[in-house]
Amino acid sequence: MISRAPSPTAASQPQAGEPGDDVGRLDVILAKSPRSRRPGERLTAHSLATLRAAGEIRDRLGAAPPVVAEAADLGDRFWILVAWAALLHDAGKIADGFQRMLADGTPWGHRHEVLSLGFLPRLLEDPAERGWVGLAVATHHRALISSGDGGAPSLRQLYGDGTVEWLRSELGPSDPAACAELSTWFGRQGAAAGLLPSTDRDDPRPDAAPATRSKDIADRPKDADVVDDAHRLLAEILNTWGRSVRSDRGLAAVLLQGAVTLADHLSSAHGALHTTQPFDGDYPARLTARLATQGHRTRSHQAAAGAVDGHLILRAWTGSGKTEGGLLWAAGQVEAIRRQSGGVPRLFYSLPYLASINAMANRLAAQELADHGGISAVGVSHSRAASYYLSRSLCGDEPEAGPDDRAPATAADKAVARAHATRLFRETVRVGTPYQQLRGVLAGPAHSSVLLDCANSVFVLDELHAYDPQRLGYILATAGLWARLGSRIGVLSATTPSRLVGLIRETLTEIGTSGGDSTVAATVTVIDADSGTAPVRHRVRTAGQPLTDPATIAAIRRRLAAAESVLVVANNIADAQHLYAELAPHVAPGPDGSPPAHLLHSRFTRRDRTRIEQALTSRYRNGLRPADRQPGLVVATQVVEVSLDVDFDVLVTSAAPLDALIQRFGRVNRTGVRPPADVIICPAEPRTRRGNSTDLFADGVYDYSPTEATWSVLTRHDGQDVSEADLARWLDGLYDSDWGHTWEADVRRHQQKWKTTFLRFSAPFTDRSGLADEFDRMFDGVEGVLAADTDEYSRLLTAGNGPSAGRLLAADLLIPLPHYARGLGRWDRDLDVLVIDGDYSPATGLTDIRPTKRTSVTYELGELI
Repeated sequence: MISRAPSPTAASQPQAGEPGDDVGRLDVILAKSPRSRRPGERLTAHSLATLRAAGEIRDRLGAAPPVVAEAADLGDRFWILVAWAALLHDAGKIADGFQRMLADGTPWGHRHEVLSLGFLPRLLEDPAERGWVGLAVATHHRALISSGDGGAPSLRQLYGDGTVEWLRSELGPSDPAACAELSTWFGRQGAAAGLLPSTDRDDPRPDAAPATRSKDIADRPKDADVVDDAHRLLAEILNTWGRSVRSDRGLAAVLLQGAVTLADHLSSAHGALHTTQPFDGDYPARLTARLATQGHRTRSHQAAAGAVDGHLILRAWTGSGKTEGGLLWAAGQVEAIRRQSGGVPRLFYSLPYLASINAMANRLAAQELADHGGISAVGVSHSRAASYYLSRSLCGDEPEAGPDDRAPATAADKAVARAHATRLFRETVRVGTPYQQLRGVLAGPAHSSVLLDCANSVFVLDELHAYDPQRLGYILATAGLWARLGSRIGVLSATTPSRLVGLIRETLTEIGTSGGDSTVAATVTVIDADSGTAPVRHRVRTAGQPLTDPATIAAIRRRLAAAESVLVVANNIADAQHLYAELAPHVAPGPDGSPPAHLLHSRFTRRDRTRIEQALTSRYRNGLRPADRQPGLVVATQVVEVSLDVDFDVLVTSAAPLDALIQRFGRVNRTGVRPPADVIICPAEPRTRRGNSTDLFADGVYDYSPTEATWSVLTRHDGQDVSEADLARWLDGLYDSDWGHTWEADVRRHQQKWKTTFLRFSAPFTDRSGLADEFDRMFDGVEGVLAADTDEYSRLLTAGNGPSAGRLLAADLLIPLPHYARGLGRWDRDLDVLVIDGDYSPATGLTDIRPTKRTSVTYELGELI
């Protein structure tokens, strides 16, 4: 039985200007000021819109997450309390000072949510319910308690020590008659929406709800009620939540806050949520039909994944239908969660790299959801999502796009709007990095809604092995929290070592059942694709010299002279640029005159990297007929490992840990339709790394121990054909070594650090902006623009129909940089961007940065991908 607030009917929810919304003095009370394309919004209209949005969120999420049941005084009233808070959240905007600010811009300087608290006692008689609703109202914009790390002043700092007389003088006057009328109006709306207990709804008088709630309050002078009650309730909230609370109770409070802030944002943006999940019980039949048209059928490991009820770990070799297996599992979990909790479970498909995210979004739209909304059904969730939507618009790939939509300014406007809609959780299918969902643990007004959206959902974590121990530990810790919130976790990979499988299983099964609630999955099923059916795609060959040695370069030239397509992968940019300079002049142009040689790494502008990736995908894409395959050269760093669906004749690479090499192997003879292809591995050179002048790293990038252990395995099998089973066995052996034990300890240490720092909600309303800065430093890089490009950057900033669209267009000129590059450039306050004086070529990317000020910092190419 799902307990939820009754849905408001259309009749009980009049729009502004409709009959029934004419409430005298309230006609002129605004919540939002007029904008260029939209008139001002009345407080009553915005309150009703936010109440409706809360209902949409409730219908989307279903039953409150299991952890809510652990907060005994919240329990099954969760959605009713969310509805009350949504209805009342902006009541304090009735203040004369706030209305004057909207009318002529005169600053008011106070928090309307504090005054909103004064309307609660006459509507909510139960102290516990009043406390929960008041908490959500008070915290929907500002932190309750300061952390001491700076940031905006908290409500305690602003109002915690003042008397009621002081508060009254600070907030200024409010029309007593309008306050009374608004209170009565709230009572009517609450009754119509089914939020009041039945004893209150039985009285048919329109003003019965507020009058019968508390006679002593109703009899007090009207000009004293709102501020008196606001002062009293704020003091109670600060007293309760200004001290440590049980972590589960704090988590439930954050979810309540998240529901209210999301409802407010949705109503303010006039947005709407998608109400269906296309990956549902019908998906297996759709997939079977699609495979049949291609002459294929569901494989045994895919069918087994689709039958799982609970968490999943699926290990399947490249080309075996790993993605389809994960989606079949996801469809089963969607139906299980829907049966248990109601609502519309979201599907989050997470990948580690932006290019692979964009490719997966395109694939889901074109294949799995072609008849179910296509790209409009898929939200892309990463730091450059708007750039993704912009590129689709400019290429004419957006549905129903007219000629005007491909004009850069118009396309940028639409891309910004689409990315904003995804940030408001519009789509039920979202593809992105896991970092977007990890932000939910920051809680507070800005992030609590992200955490709420993660409840009763389905997560597919693809290529989990690609993360370093720090980020992997953080993701695992948060996955445990998602499971506690009633979600199901699926991990997909071609290379998941057994040691990582153990960590995942431990993380998800230690959650167990929460309060006996069956919505929390406690089992983890491991499914392995039959490696005996996998094609033998590769032959291992080890070289005697490093990748940059003249003898290796000469051997690559011979391969190019034999008209092969050759992929060369270096571990750092400096080596990649050197190899490109040595090899590119020796590659003959193709018959069509297209460039036969390309360099790809992370230090290109977005514009140039997109151009290069499109050229590579066109020339070397997987699945080409033998007659259509072309020779050529691509020199790349690790960015090629999982970002592009390409297929080459031969790979020449510097040694790296085995799991990284397996990803590189996957770019050669990708589907196994040709005889085993050569993968040639060169020994890595031991070098120091920036900031560490004592330890040695493989080519200055990778830990030397796993690279050396990998090299030892490869040399023992030099000249042999290798199967997927061989690679899995080698990988387990590597992780069973002393290095593997150290790796596991590192993951566990970071997992525990994340739990301690972010997953303890004993002080849930203390400002976490300092932690947000730490989070951004961990996951967000630095980008800059070349000094030579600043004029064009400035022009593009004004090319869109608004600052967001202009900044999106200008982002094509940004170059990803290492974190220390902040010390090499200057911050242009007018352009709001880091400007660097660097040497750059569209063919080779960034090669040097000249410091714009005296500094000991220098730019090094040999240390990062």
